[in-house]
Amino acid sequence: MRVDGWYLTEDVDDFLARAGGFLRSRPGAHVMQSTWAERVRTRGAGAFGAEAPRFGVLERAGEVQATFYRLPPRALGLSPLTPEQAGSLAARLAALGHSLSRVSADHGTATAFAEAWQECTGATPKLRDTRLRLYRLGTLTPPEPLPAGRGRELGEQDLEQAMFWCGEFAAAVGEDVTLDAGTWAGSRYADKRYTLWETPDGTPVSVAGRNPLIGGQVQVDVVYTPAPLRGRGYAAAVTAEVSRAALAAGAEEVVLFADRSNPASNALYQRLGYRTLTDWSVYDFG
Repeated sequence: MRVDGWYLTEDVDDFLARAGGFLRSRPGAHVMQSTWAERVRTRGAGAFGAEAPRFGVLERAGEVQATFYRLPPRALGLSPLTPEQAGSLAARLAALGHSLSRVSADHGTATAFAEAWQECTGATPKLRDTRLRLYRLGTLTPPEPLPAGRGRELGEQDLEQAMFWCGEFAAAVGEDVTLDAGTWAGSRYADKRYTLWETPDGTPVSVAGRNPLIGGQVQVDVVYTPAPLRGRGYAAAVTAEVSRAALAAGAEEVVLFADRSNPASNALYQRLGYRTLTDWSVYDFG
């Protein structure tokens, strides 16, 4: 269905056929668009609830200018939009009767859409306290010296270990999720590859994950060291290892998100060669 330049579809293959080149043209800025489209394509639309995911492509004069995805329960993700594009999309979705729980995008886009959505629907946007910064890897610069130990990639035989570490991470960042053998396959953690940093005696002390290679890009997602073990260089070592693994897997671009309120992690990523791409925000709607 095409409305005011926006082409709407529930068919992820249709979406990727129309917008794949556009997403690959700026892989860093479109990381969440590409990631969620690939998850829907791989797992099937029914894996995300009774309501089908929806995708949108803004086409003008035969060229793709922007995209969005909407996942249950009513979460909207946007590619970079101008204020005019954000206003147009908000008006269209409101006119079609869509309800939204939140919007996620680069800060300028998220803010423009949140303001437009409030004008169209009266829903009050609330900016989340956790503000993110998106980084892109330049030249990887591993720490010197490395802490004693080694990096080890987890395999299928390490599923319990992966679930334990991801559960620790989820609790630390405030995610309300239970990770066990029954819930793992449906979680956002299941499609990642994980690298541990182990001390010389084989004790795991830090973990990092990476999403699959999509359009030449890998997102490092999950970097966690238990609080009592921080400050010893383990996070830097494991992040360097997982970044190296991403490059070895064929990634032309490697990106990651960091909490802007955590100066230690931001400084760590910058020392490793990551450079700021954009700030990222989430607005919840009352």
